[in-house]
Amino acid sequence: MLAHDRTGSGPPLLLVHGLGSCKEMWRPLMPMLERERDVIAVDLPGFGASPPGPTTVAGLTDAVAAFADGLGLDGWHVAGNSMGGGIALALGAAGRVRSACAVSPIGFARGREIAYGRGTLAATRVLARALTPVAPAVVRSRVLRSAFSAHVAARPWRIPAEDMLLWTRLYAEAPSFWALLRDAPGWQAPTPSCPTTVAWGDRDRLLIFSRQAPRARRRLPEARHVVLRGCGHVPTWDDPEQVARVILEASA
Repeated sequence: MLAHDRTGSGPPLLLVHGLGSCKEMWRPLMPMLERERDVIAVDLPGFGASPPGPTTVAGLTDAVAAFADGLGLDGWHVAGNSMGGGIALALGAAGRVRSACAVSPIGFARGREIAYGRGTLAATRVLARALTPVAPAVVRSRVLRSAFSAHVAARPWRIPAEDMLLWTRLYAEAPSFWALLRDAPGWQAPTPSCPTTVAWGDRDRLLIFSRQAPRARRRLPEARHVVLRGCGHVPTWDDPEQVARVILEASA
């Protein structure tokens, strides 16, 4: 069984994090989501508190589907960010979910964008490992927190110190990181068969909004495409109300 947090009541909604992240990335949204959904935030295999497992996007998709089966979920919705957004699209293509919401998902990068994303995430991993011994002191500074996370958040100063500390430690320790870094950046998204929403932060500097969001519109013309105004690649701290609203609308 994968590590997960479950709260709220209503239609089941599974939340899937991105590469190097963890279920706690969804905490800012929980007060809004749990009022209307049975929310399950999961740690993917090899990340957070979950044991290692598959090291490809396809394998993680199967693991999430098996996890949902193990919980006995029926007619469930999924929302994911980054790699988790790609998993959400893959679950939609496999006919496993009622709806899929992909927030700044992988699956639409090309050429140099793939190398850029892989290089940025690799550098973040190296920096996280270097900072781990002094992280408790570093995260107390809003300036240093912002410098460390400006490539993923548009308003990095909004990330609480305790969340930044947890994220830094888990990013540095994730045993599946390097294997997924080889697979995920170049993975190409399939076409879901369920109602689908693709939401993209207009300040996404990692999976570049100006290039990859238009490509997603062309590749998935039947999907609902939403711009998250003032948000970066991981938008849950940037504007939790806006992100929660989009997810609730997608899973209505």
